[in-house]
Amino acid sequence: MLLSLRNLQTGTDYAGGQGLWRLYYNTLERKEIEVTAAAQKPTVTAEAGVIRIAYDRLVCEGDTLEMGLELTVALEDGRLRFAARVENREPHTIVRELQYPLVGNLALPEGFRLLTTHTGGQVFDNPQKAIADIPTRALYMTPAQKFRQFDLQYPRNAAADCFAFVGDGEGLYFGSHDASLQQTWHGLRAYPSKGEQCASGRWQDFGRLEAGFYRYPNACCGDVWANDCSVLVPYCGDWTETARLYRAWADSWWEKQAPASWVPEMNGWQRIIFKHQYGEYLRRYSDLPGRIWDAGQGAGCNAVLAFGWWDEGMDNGYPNYSPDASQGGDAGWAEAVAAFRDKGGRLIQYFNGRLIDVESDFYRSGEASKVSNHDNTGREFTEHYKFTGEGTTLGYYDSRTFVIADMSQRAWRDRLLRMADRAMAAGADAVFYDQLGVAEEFPDWDLSGEFPVQDLYTGRYKAESLKEIRDYIKARNPEFGLGTEWLSDCTSQYCDFVHIVEFTALPESFPDWFRYAFPEVIWSDRCVRDEADMTRRVGNTLLKGLRNDIEVFRCRGLIDETPAYQKYLGKVNAIRRDFPELLTGRYIHRDGIQCSNPELTLRAYADWGEHPEHIAVVATSLEGMRSGRIHVPGYRLVERRTLGEAHAFTSGGVSLRQGAFAVLRFERE
Repeated sequence: MLLSLRNLQTGTDYAGGQGLWRLYYNTLERKEIEVTAAAQKPTVTAEAGVIRIAYDRLVCEGDTLEMGLELTVALEDGRLRFAARVENREPHTIVRELQYPLVGNLALPEGFRLLTTHTGGQVFDNPQKAIADIPTRALYMTPAQKFRQFDLQYPRNAAADCFAFVGDGEGLYFGSHDASLQQTWHGLRAYPSKGEQCASGRWQDFGRLEAGFYRYPNACCGDVWANDCSVLVPYCGDWTETARLYRAWADSWWEKQAPASWVPEMNGWQRIIFKHQYGEYLRRYSDLPGRIWDAGQGAGCNAVLAFGWWDEGMDNGYPNYSPDASQGGDAGWAEAVAAFRDKGGRLIQYFNGRLIDVESDFYRSGEASKVSNHDNTGREFTEHYKFTGEGTTLGYYDSRTFVIADMSQRAWRDRLLRMADRAMAAGADAVFYDQLGVAEEFPDWDLSGEFPVQDLYTGRYKAESLKEIRDYIKARNPEFGLGTEWLSDCTSQYCDFVHIVEFTALPESFPDWFRYAFPEVIWSDRCVRDEADMTRRVGNTLLKGLRNDIEVFRCRGLIDETPAYQKYLGKVNAIRRDFPELLTGRYIHRDGIQCSNPELTLRAYADWGEHPEHIAVVATSLEGMRSGRIHVPGYRLVERRTLGEAHAFTSGGVSLRQGAFAVLRFERE
């Protein structure tokens, strides 16, 4: 039992006296059997800052299992490192899952919030509600009367392998410092406030929180598995301390290189589908240097992320990408790209990095089965894409079916390299691989042993693939860019830019975390598809230093069809042009920035280097009219600009209505 986990500087004790671990194993007859800490009799020793908890055998449901478990907790410079070793000697079993370390009945001080790295960062003011308030539909297949669970995995929806509970001056950091990049679950559960079950179903009655990490030994009889990568830190400071803790560890393996020189200045792109899945031409090649270019100019955007440029159309025919003979084939595409680039445009050419259409020649040849993921029965995993026209048949009955490529396979990686060749031959500025930023939801399973075992290293394979592609293209042309979809630290290190997969302007969105921890990574917003709530969401992108993903009408329209959006984004990008630090600088949150009114929302960007020459501060009001004076010690105000109902003065004072902005540049004295 975890009886005490105390921050000695503040006195805060987070422990709730609950079990430190639980384990799940399978037999041939039963797929999940739980083993709990409370049922065991360990040998516990402590010496030189290390607690060792050893179980020679485990007891479950009255039976003794020939399974050994050794846990250690080591104090290392104010941090706790939790290690585990599992030895399975029990015939015809497999140890599937170890949940450890666990902080059960978590004692959180008033006002603490939950910080996750979902989509680069999310913050929830009420941790219990965030974990326990699960939609009824999602609870149907879970033992929801026993606990509620927040689904969060790395490297999938979690962009970094950590989370935290944060207060104003202290918090509790959970870091999985595992350079193997094995898929790991961030364990966040809420248990009934009273008893072992809750019949009410109300989230308010699930008041006992538990947090930890879930790992997957997949240890059959005769196997030994070990992991020493879980780190807990009761820290002092604000949330930025969690980013510093994680980045200090990530520096041991992270190897970000400088992007192509034009990429940091790119304020966004128009994401456009030329030909859709069901054969409709939304745009023609001739539109690229024509109306598409003109629409982008009205918004101050010169880049295009081109989807559906091939004959089969978007999300169709992968991995063929057949030349569209009706538009002059590859030569016609290259001619349009050249004309667009001659005007000053940047063309990013799309490929899907992982999907294989079951109607493609590649699949029908039988080659696809050799490089695709198979489930726990040996059958191929499939995904279905259901884009519709204006009828109902496509969306409900006539979808496209794909299998999923296994990124560990040499033959598939070679195909990815040929896609880069294709983009280079077309004269593009960059190649984009969709869906390569994260671990697979449907990994390959190994059926060679007594039990099927899932491959939990798909995130690492994708990172290795992107590194190989990066090295390949940069050796040929350092100015050729590489991008992917989904944000995670392990894959973004090899990309010039990243296209995010979900909303970045929800009430809980906090992209600030990843921007602060990994300021080198260039990534976008998403889901601004029309003029609904447009100024707030585009303003959020300005504030947080994200690139604009312009996907009007879900990539079927152009931004000139949403004139208010086009005009407002044009104003935002004019500010970015005049204050380049907002794009090319280092995101520093509010470090070193003073403001007389704490109700003003500020974000700051500095030149790179230990002593930046310039710092740009973006100020806004999220609610009502706000005024205050902004000061940067050691710097003098040299330039200012406003957007909306705002005033900025030579003194550093600003006056802002809700949704308005002031941008101030300070120069080192």
